[in-house]
Amino acid sequence: MKIYKVGLPFIGMSSLMLLMSPLANAAEMSHMDHGSMDMSGMDMSGMDHSSMDMSGNMSDMDHSSMDMSGDMSDMDHSGTDMSGDMSDMDHSGMDMSGDMSDMDHSGMDMSGDMSGMDHSGMDMSGMDHGSMDMSGMQGGEAPADARSPDYSNGVPYGRFGKPVMMGSLPLWGVSVDDLGYQFDDDQINYEFDTWYGTDSNRVTLRSEGSIQTKDDKEIDSLTSLAYWKPLSIFWNGEAGVAYDTENDKSAVMAGITGTAPYFIETDARAYLYTDGQVRLDLGAEYEWRLDQHWVVIPEVELTAFSKDDTDNHITKGFNEFGADVRLTYEMLSRQLAPYVGISYETALGNARDLRRQEDEAVDSSSVTAGVKFWF
Repeated sequence: MKIYKVGLPFIGMSSLMLLMSPLANAAEMSHMDHGSMDMSGMDMSGMDHSSMDMSGNMSDMDHSSMDMSGDMSDMDHSGTDMSGDMSDMDHSGMDMSGDMSDMDHSGMDMSGDMSGMDHSGMDMSGMDHGSMDMSGMQGGEAPADARSPDYSNGVPYGRFGKPVMMGSLPLWGVSVDDLGYQFDDDQINYEFDTWYGTDSNRVTLRSEGSIQTKDDKEIDSLTSLAYWKPLSIFWNGEAGVAYDTENDKSAVMAGITGTAPYFIETDARAYLYTDGQVRLDLGAEYEWRLDQHWVVIPEVELTAFSKDDTDNHITKGFNEFGADVRLTYEMLSRQLAPYVGISYETALGNARDLRRQEDEAVDSSSVTAGVKFWF
């Protein structure tokens, strides 16, 4: 029998190949193509990937057609190392519709670069995320150090008590829009508005009229007490009771006031008198600022009635139209504004004929001067 001796060089090469075989698994995997892998029929429920080392370069791996619809519920990836470069991995066509409810990825190391991975077509409808903790994401539970709703953070307010927002405090105000003398008509015109309440609910007292300074010194006024409430951003509503000294009758009042487009201050009020008469007052005013103090204010007014009342010189329809232009100068923080201007009044419709029959003027104009203020 012959005995063949194996030389040392052959033994050395064999040992070197055995040592390098584990390293071959972690070598360059960038051009691996998993596109046609079919894993749909495989039972991977007990597969253990805990010691997988995927730290190599997998940037060009293509998983676009992988079918992973099989049962992978018990797969364990807890020790998988995926710290390699996976930036260009394509998972767009992977089918992961199988049962992966019990897959354990708790220990996976995915610290590698995966910025370019494409998962756009992955179907993960069967995955169970019920126990995922997302409390740290936006929209989750508030952190323990979040502010309290009143911003006190548990600190007492001291002897002054809890602060109150200005909009919720009941306040009061007085605005005299007109207090002037008409030289040609020898009368004093006035219009004022007072209120008490908040930005949401107020009680208002409003009055406008004229006082004759000659002969019988007659006073004609229309005064209303109303509840005021905002209806929208630019419009407010009013409802209350009123009294008219000209015809000596009371009425129920409802109106709307606010700012029309182009900053035109507008008001419309309707009065239902005890005898069934309805009066409608319409008005519009605009402030044309010449500079920080000089202001030109044009204003128009229109009055209409629902039926004739010859005893009080009223006819059905539009009865009066009035207009005036005032030049004001605002001073004292714009709270006081003296003015000079011109006013004009005319009768409309059948009211013109009624005034002619009673030898009254149909039209009148006058120079006026006065002051407007608020506090």
